[in-house]
Amino acid sequence: MSTNLGKAHLLRCPPGTSLQDGGRALGANYGIPRSGAMDLHSYHWANHLLKNPSQAVALELVQPGLKIKFEAPCRIALAGATVAVTVNQVGISNPSLIALDTGDLLEIGAFHIGARLYLCIEGGFQVEKYLGSGSDFVSITGTATRATGEYLHYLPTHSKAVLQAKPKWSTDWFEPETIQAYPGPDWALLSADQQRILLDQPVHLSKLSNRMGIQLEELVANELDDLPTNPVFPGTVQLTPGGKIIILMRDAGVTGGYPRILQLSEDAQSRLAQKKAGDSIRFQLLPTH
Repeated sequence: MSTNLGKAHLLRCPPGTSLQDGGRALGANYGIPRSGAMDLHSYHWANHLLKNPSQAVALELVQPGLKIKFEAPCRIALAGATVAVTVNQVGISNPSLIALDTGDLLEIGAFHIGARLYLCIEGGFQVEKYLGSGSDFVSITGTATRATGEYLHYLPTHSKAVLQAKPKWSTDWFEPETIQAYPGPDWALLSADQQRILLDQPVHLSKLSNRMGIQLEELVANELDDLPTNPVFPGTVQLTPGGKIIILMRDAGVTGGYPRILQLSEDAQSRLAQKKAGDSIRFQLLPTH
């Protein structure tokens, strides 16, 4: 890395913290997941505030406890979950856009609303990109998450920037239960009763969820015959032989053999990414024309 880059020292890095961008557009033909930010809506909004390029690399946090020291001036933007934020142990009431100076200490505390926070920095964190992306994935970047003690590099500003405006971030868009989805390729294979179960009652997120997929607690009886392996994408909803419902997310593989009963829109994937284990959702079927 260039000596002209600023350094951000991860003094404390909570589990599950990773570097993410918009994801890889290449590599699916080799079985490589797209990866990228689980909540693209929040990721893009924070980068927009900083006038960053579309693939600027950001930190994705899923737990409180981040403690990061910046060794050169910079500007950052936060979006996604509503969290407690301090700079040099002073609380920030509207932390959507923050100017930081040399030696400033940023801490991320409790998550109040939502499940994922995006910390974007002006110019993006500077990392080597593979297949057009700097998103962490263990078989591509050598690590799936970041660790305490690491340094992240960025493009410093010449001095602490003066902010002329402080945009207000709202979580209203992801708080409702409704998750919109299109009928999947295998939706018509389900009986009317199975379809009704999926659409007429709330379902709940299981603790057995990660960046590969989110599993639901409720079961749906499944007596469908085995299907050949077919392409799948982030947002594909699969029904396993045991009746489990799994919603594939950004680190999921590119093929699967379970029935593909629904396909979440990109906006719905972002909404889902902000739900926590135990939260309820309701699928709303969208027309295909």
